[in-house]
Amino acid sequence: MLQTPLSDRVGKRLMAAARSLGTVDPVAPIQGLISRTFSLPEGDPRYGDNALTPMAAPFEPSFSELQPGMLRFTIEPLGPGATGVDRRDEATREMRRLVGSYFGRDALHWFDGRSEAWRGFGSGSGLGYGAFFGANYDRNGLAGSKVYYETRPNQVEALPQGLLGIVRAVTNQMPALKPLFTTIATARQAGGQRLTFVAPDALRISDFQPVLDTLGLGDRMPGIMQILGLCLGGRFDLPANSCLVAFGQTDSGPEFEIYVMLGMIPDLPANFLQLLSLGLNERPRELLALERWMDAFTPEDEVWPGRFSILSIHTSRLTAPRVSLYLRPAEFEVPLQAMQRAAA
Repeated sequence: MLQTPLSDRVGKRLMAAARSLGTVDPVAPIQGLISRTFSLPEGDPRYGDNALTPMAAPFEPSFSELQPGMLRFTIEPLGPGATGVDRRDEATREMRRLVGSYFGRDALHWFDGRSEAWRGFGSGSGLGYGAFFGANYDRNGLAGSKVYYETRPNQVEALPQGLLGIVRAVTNQMPALKPLFTTIATARQAGGQRLTFVAPDALRISDFQPVLDTLGLGDRMPGIMQILGLCLGGRFDLPANSCLVAFGQTDSGPEFEIYVMLGMIPDLPANFLQLLSLGLNERPRELLALERWMDAFTPEDEVWPGRFSILSIHTSRLTAPRVSLYLRPAEFEVPLQAMQRAAA
């Protein structure tokens, strides 16, 4: 008897979420990518071995205060066993196809120029996961797409000059930060690039104050501390490898985002979501959007969408600190016992 591929369930979840959020169907534009990535049957333990969402199929929806009502998700392309080069090439092909089809020739030319150092000849040696692919949709269609290219230290010099200047200033002050990936994104009206680092050592959130001061964002630290302190139950220090930080350069100046890997916080409050909601009470539109997003990813026979994997806070000179929340859907989790049996 033929088993149903997981692609069917992923597609159904995305279409149900689109109906709930009022966006267009996100599946049709990327049906090929979904089919190639989730071709194994539902529950296959091999899905759990991935860099995006370990112990779950590599599909990660997210909510953003800056894009309330949008349907956003990230995928690690291709199935288990694909090489980093395969994933990088697949993400690049999908990105080029969508950019050219939806955003036009100029946007495609921009993306090709920005991504050359990460997708060109000689850039694939030593890759691990290679790349992730992300997209977001609204009621008018594809609003944006992006590729997260695994980045090695020798590729940092290929960043555009404005972003490179920011990165040099950051690494001069915090040399322990390690480059992890660069994100190259396109949208209907603009494109942008960021570099994300991992903090391999334990640190305090306040350790980023000098960096923010240098970038002209020092006045944003109190807002960041307020959100994290509330959601993490008064914790202001983060364990090793539990924190990512991203830096970008926009027309209005630098941007900064801190990501907390919630699964690595040993004493995360049991009422984490309640605390987060409390912090959004002053922004009822965004709080309502969060509630609708959670409903969109909660299966009909469940009362909860899954585990929250990452809490991030983004800020810039024009934008006060705003929250994003990343989800590991319960319906795509792989039991640890199943992974252990498959590895035996």
